[in-house]
Amino acid sequence: MTLNTAIGNPDTAPEPLGPYSQTARIELPGGGALLQLSGQIAEGETLTEQSRGVLEAIGALLAAHGAGFADVVNVRTYLTDIDRLPEYAAVRREFFTGTPPTSTTVEVSRLFRPEALVEVEVVAALAD
Repeated sequence: MTLNTAIGNPDTAPEPLGPYSQTARIELPGGGALLQLSGQIAEGETLTEQSRGVLEAIGALLAAHGAGFADVVNVRTYLTDIDRLPEYAAVRREFFTGTPPTSTTVEVSRLFRPEALVEVEVVAALAD
């Protein structure tokens, strides 16, 4: 079985920070699709500012595929300081207002950009 997959960068979303695609949409047999988003980072002085920017970028990528935060089924978060998880979690609750998706959060020594404090990637399940 071959799945129909579209990989790319939506025109309506922020440009990627490197040579990679931000979304992979996998059409499922029988209808619906899975949408995998690349990890997102954002500018900002504080973890709160960066978290908000990351989640806004994710929102734009989801919207480009007709989806929203309610469609997200998995979140993977990478923090450079796990002790600051409550700061990130407070912002995350502003965007994920319904039943929370499955989630993994880990501490990493550094991210793609040295100034980045958080990176988030998501998977969304889309209806027909």
